[in-house]
Amino acid sequence: MAAGRIVLIRAVNVGGAKLPMARLREIATALGADDVSTYIASGNLLCTPPGEPDEFDRALEQAISDEFGYFREVIGRTPDEMSRALADYPFGDPPHGHIYFLTGVPDPDAAAEFCARDFGNGERLRVIGRDLHIDYPAPTGVGKSKLTPAGIAKGLGVTGTGRNLRTTAKLIELAQQTSRQ
Repeated sequence: MAAGRIVLIRAVNVGGAKLPMARLREIATALGADDVSTYIASGNLLCTPPGEPDEFDRALEQAISDEFGYFREVIGRTPDEMSRALADYPFGDPPHGHIYFLTGVPDPDAAAEFCARDFGNGERLRVIGRDLHIDYPAPTGVGKSKLTPAGIAKGLGVTGTGRNLRTTAKLIELAQQTSRQ
């Protein structure tokens, strides 16, 4: 079987929210997923979930919450959806480019207002579907930005999790390699 989903878990292994990747693979397998693997220790899971992907994502959220005592959003995408998001990235190939994968499609007016805001560091923003594309300016990058996950959730009305362009491309590559096996 092919790895049918790239599953992103928001804000793990930062700020005290520990989630060992070996344990994440075990949880996903226990929930019935096949072709389970992880990439780096930041909540990137590749798998073929059983049944409806959204049901798997919610079950994974619940299992993590039950075992580790914190809630983190789980956002699943197909490799094709991730490839489209990467291809749609509107700011070229900057060294600090990110895609913030959202839990839903934000209201268009809220998205336009949010993307027009000045966060004080020259960030460029664009919402395309259920993805927020971010260009953090060099040399400061994401580290000096006042654009926070809480601010994104408040401004767009949906939350999400970000991955830089290199990680996004690598996740797509890994999912495609698995699908060819």
